[in-house]
Amino acid sequence: MPVSAPASDLDAGVFLRHGGRLAAAKEAFPDAPAPWLDLSTGINPRAYPAPRATPDALRRLPDPEEVRALEAAAARAFGVDPDRVVATPGTEAALRVLPRILGARSVAIVSPTYGGHAEAWRLAGAKVKAIAADQIAASAAEAVVLVNPNNPDGAIVSAPNLADRWLIVDEAFVETAPQLSAAAAAGPRTVVLRSFGKFYGLPGVRLGFVIAEPGLAARIGAQFGDWPVGAEAIAAGLAAYADEGWRERTRLRLARDAARLDALLVASGFAVLGGTSLFRLAAAPDAGRRFAELARCGVLTRPFPDQPTWLRFGLPKPKDWPRLKAALESSRR
Repeated sequence: MPVSAPASDLDAGVFLRHGGRLAAAKEAFPDAPAPWLDLSTGINPRAYPAPRATPDALRRLPDPEEVRALEAAAARAFGVDPDRVVATPGTEAALRVLPRILGARSVAIVSPTYGGHAEAWRLAGAKVKAIAADQIAASAAEAVVLVNPNNPDGAIVSAPNLADRWLIVDEAFVETAPQLSAAAAAGPRTVVLRSFGKFYGLPGVRLGFVIAEPGLAARIGAQFGDWPVGAEAIAAGLAAYADEGWRERTRLRLARDAARLDALLVASGFAVLGGTSLFRLAAAPDAGRRFAELARCGVLTRPFPDQPTWLRFGLPKPKDWPRLKAALESSRR
């Protein structure tokens, strides 16, 4: 009979790279009860009720006019001009092409943060340096990357206006607090990334956006060709970005659920360090052991390679709150 991985195996696990490794969790902890409760990503557990693409739309290539309509709908929601908005197959795909397009040979990344940025710049041959937020102005790097609000701690930093170098602001979680967005006031050398799947709970449609000055936006769009996104992304995005009422109700509900999660974490012995209303960052001296114990209960969280006392928790679905509470209590023993 297979045996679940011990807590000591955590250091070698794929879980330290990023969230969403559910298949690996099932292999590492084969005796965990199913279905798994995947809290390893900061994705809205109550997805937007988006319409599906029509059969006709799935049987043909997306029309460029449909993509432009999607970009215009997103631009209205972001409060920017449509010619500054480019649809991409997720922000991950967008951040991977930016180093090549911008051409900077050195980048400073406000850290700790999402590791995909450093990886993308290293693959492009750039010199990468991690800096603190208060070191942005003093940095000599040709480009600066800022995630706002930050993943995983939810830290908020006012985006500076860097006239002499590139500033990339990753706003993957800004839908929970849209007043923080730098998109409307962005200067000509600022590039803003926006995610669709996290706030709307539909990461599988693979939809994201880049906001930049029109000339640069056109260059970025050219990297993805005439069909950057598919019919399902177009259908979902057009409906979701037009639904302001759902966005406002969802922001209020997420804030309530985040506070509820904080209370559960504190009651089970964690210290809450921060986060957004889509995820919470917590700490415990035995976080590695508790990650494994939670996994044995079928609850997947997100550990961190450089911070062994940290775990990040996404929000559960309404029916899963009692299960999470029981797993947290079990992991404390």
